[in-house]
Amino acid sequence: QLQLMESGGGAVQPGGSLRLSCAASGFTLDYYAIGWFRQAPGKEREGVSCISSTDSRLYYADSVKGRFTISRDNAKNTVYLQMNALRPEDTAVYYCAVRRFTTAQAMCGMTSNLYYRYLGQGTQVTVSS
Repeated sequence: QLQLMESGGGAVQPGGSLRLSCAASGFTLDYYAIGWFRQAPGKEREGVSCISSTDSRLYYADSVKGRFTISRDNAKNTVYLQMNALRPEDTAVYYCAVRRFTTAQAMCGMTSNLYYRYLGQGTQVTVSS
């Protein structure tokens, strides 16, 4: 079955950390741009961090720069999002998505499902004291 599966979400206090994982099954992540997106209730989906499909360049939204780190493990066919210094405004459902032959910045600007080849089911992140 061709799919993306996120994991690692949960509840954490402000200032805490979480590491999200996005595992691909049934296909390889080679030649795909990979993006982490989030959507909070009543808000539009936001591109958080992305990796380009070809040169592994990275993109971060201004709201997470210096706090979040995206990485990929080709051997495990998995992409990670390390989230540090979490804030209440980081609370959202986090999704990973892939699209072929796309730059990191362009990928993070693609917030509609229509752009993605595959989209995960999402994992909830809640930051609260």
